[in-house]
Amino acid sequence: MRRFFVKNLLFVIIINLLVKPIWVLVIDRTVQNRVGHADYGTYQALLNLSIIFNILLDFGLTYYNTRIISGQPTKIKTLFPAMLSARLALILSYSLVVIITGLLIGYGRAEMLLLVGVLTIQSLNSLMLFLRSNVSALHKFKTDAILSVIDRLLVIIVCSIFLFSGYITDHVFKIEWFIVIQIIGYIIAIIAAFVVLQKLTRSALRFSFNLKEVTDIIKKSLPYASLVFLMAVHMRSDTVLIERLCGDESKVQAGIYAAAYRLLDVGNMFGIMFAGMLLPMFGRMLTKKDDVQPIIKLSVNLLIPVAFIASGAAVFYGNDIMKLLYTNTDDSSGLVFAWLMSCFPAYCIMYIYSTLLTANGDLILLNKIALVGVLINLSLNLYLIPKQFAVGAASTAFITQSTLALCFVFFSGKKLQLPGNIKWISAHIVFIALVFGVGYATTLLHLDWVIRLFIFALIGLSMIFLFKFVSFGSIKELMNKKQ
Repeated sequence: MRRFFVKNLLFVIIINLLVKPIWVLVIDRTVQNRVGHADYGTYQALLNLSIIFNILLDFGLTYYNTRIISGQPTKIKTLFPAMLSARLALILSYSLVVIITGLLIGYGRAEMLLLVGVLTIQSLNSLMLFLRSNVSALHKFKTDAILSVIDRLLVIIVCSIFLFSGYITDHVFKIEWFIVIQIIGYIIAIIAAFVVLQKLTRSALRFSFNLKEVTDIIKKSLPYASLVFLMAVHMRSDTVLIERLCGDESKVQAGIYAAAYRLLDVGNMFGIMFAGMLLPMFGRMLTKKDDVQPIIKLSVNLLIPVAFIASGAAVFYGNDIMKLLYTNTDDSSGLVFAWLMSCFPAYCIMYIYSTLLTANGDLILLNKIALVGVLINLSLNLYLIPKQFAVGAASTAFITQSTLALCFVFFSGKKLQLPGNIKWISAHIVFIALVFGVGYATTLLHLDWVIRLFIFALIGLSMIFLFKFVSFGSIKELMNKKQ
C-alpha cells in the first residue's frame, strides 16, 4: 500500500507542479498586479463569501461520496444519478442564498454582477469536484491528477494570451475577463471528466431525479455538510471581514491579504493532494482493518519538514519575497505573509489527521473541533481586524489553525489508539528548532537576500535527509517492492 501511495503521489505532485504554481504565481498574481489591489480585493472578498456558503453547494456530498465509493466501488452506478441530482438542486439553492446575502451586505450593482460570475465558477467547480471524487474513490489517482489541472491549464493558456501578448488587449486587463475565462475552462474540464468517468465505470452514467433518493442522500450527508460549513467559516471569513471592517482601507487591505494568502495556497495545494489521496485510502484501509500508522508516518515525514522550511522562509524573508512578487507593497505585506505562511504546518497536520478522522466516520467530533475554530477565529478577527487590519486577520489565522492542528493530532491518537513514538516526535521538534536557527543565522550573512534564502532552503532540505525523515535508500526500496 505504501508503494502504491508513493508512486501515485509522485505522479500527482509532478502534474500539479507543472501547472498550478504557474497558475498562482504567474497568472493569478499578474492579474492582481494588472487590475490593482482594490479591484482584486473586491473579487477575493466575493470569492471568499461564496466559499463560506459552500455548505449549501456541496452539503458534504463530496466527502460522503468518496467515503462510500472507496469502501464499496460497485455502488457508483446506482449512487451517481441521485448524487448528481442532489448536486444540481443544491447549486440552485446555493446561488439564491448567496445573492440574497450579497444584497443584504450592501453590495452595489457592479459587485453583484461580479458575484454572479463568482457563483458560476464555484458551481462549476463543485460539479467538477463531484466527478473527480468518483475517480479518486476508485483509486484512479493518476487520472484524477490529470483532471484536476485541465481547467487551470486552459485558463493559463488563454490568460497568457490576454496578459502577455498585447495583441488582443494592448496589456489592458479587467477582472471580469478573468472570471469569464475561468468559467469556460471549467465547462470544458467537466465535459472531459464526465467522459472519463463513463469509460472507467464502463456504463452510461445518467441523470435522473428522484426526490426521495435526493432527500435521503442529503440527510446522510448532513454531518459532512456542517463540517464543510464550519471549516469554511474559520478558514475563509477573514477576507470578507477585512473588506467590511477596515473602513476606507478595506479594499486595499483585502488585496494585501489576498496577495499573501496566494502563496499559502501554493503550499496548501500539496496538502490538498495528500488529503485527496488519503481519504479514499484511509477509508479502504480502515474498512479492512489495516494498520494506517505507516501511511500517517510517511505523510508527516514528507509534509511537515517542508512546511516548516517554507514558513521559516516567510518569517525571515517575507518582505523581500512580497516586494519581488508584487507592486505597491509595504512592510505590513511581509508581516501578513509571515503570519499566514506560519499556518502552513498546521494546515498540513490538518490534511493528514482530520482526513483520518473523516475516513473513520468521526463526524460529530470533527464538527465540535471545527466549531471551536469558528469561535476562536471570529472572536479574534472582530477584535483585531479594526485595530491591525490585514495583520490582525493573519495572526488570528495562525492562532486558530495551530489550535485546531493540536486537537486533530490529540483526538486522532485517542480515537484510533495510535501508538506514541517519543523518538519520532522529538526528532521533528529538534528539526523545527534547527530550521529557525539556521534561518536566523542566514539573515546575518552579508550577501544578497536571494543567495541567503537559497542557502537557508538548501540546508533545510539537507536536514530532512540528515534526520532520515526521507532517505534515497528508503525511496528506492519502496519503489522496487512488489507489494
